[in-house]
Amino acid sequence: MSTTPANWYPDPLGRFELRYWDGSQWTAHVSTGGQTASDPIDGSAAPVQVGGSAEQIRQQVTDTSWKGAGVATPQGGGGGLFDEPVLVVNQKAKLIELTNQYAVFDQHGVQIGSVSQVGQSTAKKVLRAVSSLDQFMTHRLEVRDAAGHLQLLLTRPRKVFKSTVIVENASGQEVGRIVQENMIGKIHFALEAGGQTVGAIKAENWRAWNFRIEDAAGTEVARITKTWEGIAKTLFTTADNYVVHLHGQIAPPLRTLVVASALSVDTALKQDARGFG
Repeated sequence: MSTTPANWYPDPLGRFELRYWDGSQWTAHVSTGGQTASDPIDGSAAPVQVGGSAEQIRQQVTDTSWKGAGVATPQGGGGGLFDEPVLVVNQKAKLIELTNQYAVFDQHGVQIGSVSQVGQSTAKKVLRAVSSLDQFMTHRLEVRDAAGHLQLLLTRPRKVFKSTVIVENASGQEVGRIVQENMIGKIHFALEAGGQTVGAIKAENWRAWNFRIEDAAGTEVARITKTWEGIAKTLFTTADNYVVHLHGQIAPPLRTLVVASALSVDTALKQDARGFG
């Protein structure tokens, strides 16, 4: 029998500021900045929902105009985040973006995962609404599969100029890092694992919309292409859509870092109007 009284305590999972202990076990009740939410202790969560039909998502992949990625439909994968040759990452559209949320689809428009920003305090949300100062604060993203089970934790610690994203598995063990290497011109990042450089991400234009991902030998192994979100999203929201094309078999941990890079484009890779990462 536990002698710890029922109360709010620091979240042992690190996903929120506080989690409620009922006297015998941790519960799904969590809180950050005074705002409560539900986060099941088994790590599952409802997937992020975004608009768009399966046909529209397929067009994002295959359209050869500026609206799509122009990817010839490859052979299908295993239906998971880490074994599909194409990932479509579509941001949930909101008039005021206070918490980043993305749905992840395969090339056929089937949702296979989602990404959600977690641990946002009320103060951080207010700063995000009225300024761009939140870019200098710590950001955490949870990557979940279609069943809502945690797959990756992506943490971008507070930064001044250059970004670093720490990639951890569901157990909290570090897989590797995405490390920004420059601030001026076309942005590029190193992919590191175990203290070694295993690949690189190179933006193909100054605003960092499209990216080439290479292995340690400089061979392209994947490509991230920004696609057209539609007139309503473009005019009234900041939501972005991306298609990720992985070329052939990519061994871990590089494959995990490639997927993590694709799912953290807006948080870590894309430059803002001042040219910072």
